[in-house]
Amino acid sequence: MHMIKIEYPPYQPKIKTEGGKEFIFDEFRKRWVLLTPEEWVRQNFLQYLTQIKKYPASLIAIEKEIKLGDLKKRFDVVVYDKNSKPWMIVECKEMNVQLNKSTLDQVLRYNISLDVPYLVITNGTNCMALHLDGNNMNAIDSLPDL
Repeated sequence: MHMIKIEYPPYQPKIKTEGGKEFIFDEFRKRWVLLTPEEWVRQNFLQYLTQIKKYPASLIAIEKEIKLGDLKKRFDVVVYDKNSKPWMIVECKEMNVQLNKSTLDQVLRYNISLDVPYLVITNGTNCMALHLDGNNMNAIDSLPDL
């Protein structure tokens, strides 16, 4: 698999400690969320998508719940196209989680209900992306422009 090098923009998140736990202010959801290792990756990746790739924040949904048959699944990040159709799924993992076939298979399973053309997995350091076209699945070496 190709790994995509992500050049993160400078980012000064708002962080607070309450009851012995750290929280980060999510500018997209407009609320404080528990600062987990996965949330740190998500917040930085969101900055990359909006500042570097120039994806409009209005087309990005965070922790969107979608029904897969009888199951409910939360997607870390869903990017919609200009026609409000799901266009890209981003799955965020903690930095110490290896990106491999099993992480990829997980995202591919989620995509059955959404049928997006782009799947992205990131652990903050590494990033893998696929372009899906019918039955064809191709690794891509940069994120597409929206």
